[in-house]
Amino acid sequence: MKSEQVIQRLSTTPEASIENLQEHRYWLQCERAYTYQPIYRTDGRLMAIEILTVAPDRYFAEVAVRQRLDVLEEQLRMLATKQPFFEQHDILASVNVDGPTLLALRQNAKLQALIATLPWVRFELVEHVRLPQDSSFASICEYGPLWLDDFGTGMANFSALSEVRYDYIKVARDLFIMLRQTPEGRNLFTLLLQLMNRYCQGVIVEGVETLEEWRDVQSSPAAAAQGYFLSRPVPMDRLDSVITTL
Repeated sequence: MKSEQVIQRLSTTPEASIENLQEHRYWLQCERAYTYQPIYRTDGRLMAIEILTVAPDRYFAEVAVRQRLDVLEEQLRMLATKQPFFEQHDILASVNVDGPTLLALRQNAKLQALIATLPWVRFELVEHVRLPQDSSFASICEYGPLWLDDFGTGMANFSALSEVRYDYIKVARDLFIMLRQTPEGRNLFTLLLQLMNRYCQGVIVEGVETLEEWRDVQSSPAAAAQGYFLSRPVPMDRLDSVITTL
């Protein structure tokens, strides 16, 4: 094809704009790999696994929502191949997603159909999500129970919890570590979790890295925890060997 024809096609086809071509090239060049990290209940039973994306730090900030949907589809299809495992062990799989991507699912019938076949999947919303002005958290609850990630690090506060009843809320390690430094902080941590439990099914503490921290979580009102002490991220092809009881 002559260069003039290529230029003409780029100028007349919105989908083939220079911006879209750059996004697509970045998408193709980025090597994505997936691992998982177990989430254990305070009694030591495996509750869920969180899917983690191994990609450049700025990857999701660079790609458009349609590419984020592609990542989401990759993760869901990968999880679908493990469906017997999740059903046999009665555990959940959490998938990180931002608000705009979750809202875009309403226009994707193929992904909606896939999600309907995976009732053990939970979408984990990043705390600092910004939704379009004409949207609300309530409008994205149609895909099942939602989890709230990294509570205590972003712009969300207890007012956000009143907008939707999250299934589980994950407390960020920074907040956990800050509060456990003093006796007063430990008491405040207990009171905080008791209050949060009124807004959700349970609280998950993130970033547990020592036995002492794990014991603190076990003696708290938290429902579960995850972190390097319990397990580091593991390649997805080793899912069948996950420890189901600590």
